[in-house]
Amino acid sequence: MSRVAVVSGGSRGLGLAVCERLLAEGWRVATFSRTPNEAVERARDKYGADYHWSPVDVRDLTQLRGFAKTVHGEFGRVDLLVNNAGLLHQELFVTTAVQRMQDMVSVNLLAPMVLAQGCARFMMLGGGGVIVNISSINAVRGYRGVAAYAAAKAGLEAFGRSLARELGPANIRVNTLTPGFFDSDMTAGVTGENRDRIRRRTPLGRFGTTAEVVDAVVFLASAQSGFITGQTLIIDGGITC
Repeated sequence: MSRVAVVSGGSRGLGLAVCERLLAEGWRVATFSRTPNEAVERARDKYGADYHWSPVDVRDLTQLRGFAKTVHGEFGRVDLLVNNAGLLHQELFVTTAVQRMQDMVSVNLLAPMVLAQGCARFMMLGGGGVIVNISSINAVRGYRGVAAYAAAKAGLEAFGRSLARELGPANIRVNTLTPGFFDSDMTAGVTGENRDRIRRRTPLGRFGTTAEVVDAVVFLASAQSGFITGQTLIIDGGITC
């Protein structure tokens, strides 16, 4: 029976790339976003019953719980969760509205926790599984204008370490992938001047690629990382070293 992966925020960007790679490698994939798009429709046409998409707002914790149940009901198992969905807002902390801070924490920390809880219960029923949380180098190194986002992502990394300790006896591995600057929707608005500055500060002298981040996700989901849990893998070209 094919393995089943749940990928949050899989209609574009990194989430879409992860879904496409897993599907190509024979996984059945379930994902969600607020609305469908052309990528979702293409995946439905190409992969048929091996692909499931639902409209879910990541801020709605009830919908997240329901999604995990829907996936288990349709596919009969959950082997992998990639907590990819995230929200970035850049603004000086002293002017950031409280509601905006709540959004950062809800989407980037609380939602992954709720989805992990729902999926982990089904992984236990199936004898084990893997959880990969997607963090950010903002959790490792301070940057202006992203204090609330950084705090939530740092919390996600701490959550992963504790969860690995708790779920290890159930044969569930939990790791965190922490990407640096790579070409994505989130970095599309970075000015040329800032891109040059980032390249100069990165030992490898360039931005990463989405494919390189996906490679790391696939590695953490594979048997090749079978004795790795509770760890944070930073993939940033050395900018935080």
